[in-house]
Amino acid sequence: MQCPAARGLERIGEWWSILIIRDALHGLRRFDEFQKSLGIAPNTLSRRLDALVDTGILERRSYSEHPPRYEYVLTERGRDFRPVFLALLAWGNRHFTPDGESVRVADRKTGAVVDPILVDRSSGRELSESDYGFVPGPAANERTRRRLAFAAKQPPSTNEDARPAPRRRGKMEVRHV
Repeated sequence: MQCPAARGLERIGEWWSILIIRDALHGLRRFDEFQKSLGIAPNTLSRRLDALVDTGILERRSYSEHPPRYEYVLTERGRDFRPVFLALLAWGNRHFTPDGESVRVADRKTGAVVDPILVDRSSGRELSESDYGFVPGPAANERTRRRLAFAAKQPPSTNEDARPAPRRRGKMEVRHV
């Protein structure tokens, strides 16, 4: 699979895995802590933890031999998921909080609530759609190069593009353009 986003999603799996990573980012390490936090069935949690260990996102460490018990610690790869999680949290707060935000990101020292954005590490500039685009990397195959070349010719989407069409009442009209 050429797309790094698709490869990342393939490794994460599904939403339970993201919630396990969330809890690990919050400092949870043990099976019973994850189970209590998530309310997840033990067999499902076991499978998800095993998958996250197999993909190198978590590391399993023994903390008791009798009975055998393990804790699950984020690896560097797992810690690198933090900005992805923060972006997902900000997106969810912006678009899916009819009752208001239940979780915010705040500066640990000042308590000031922050709005996570994605910035370029070198320049510190926000990665806006109008200023940045996608280009093929050295390992891109021909299909990826064609897709990105096509995308580069398209104008950036705008809020105008995102607005739903006005609703019509009554008879439906079909237009051929």
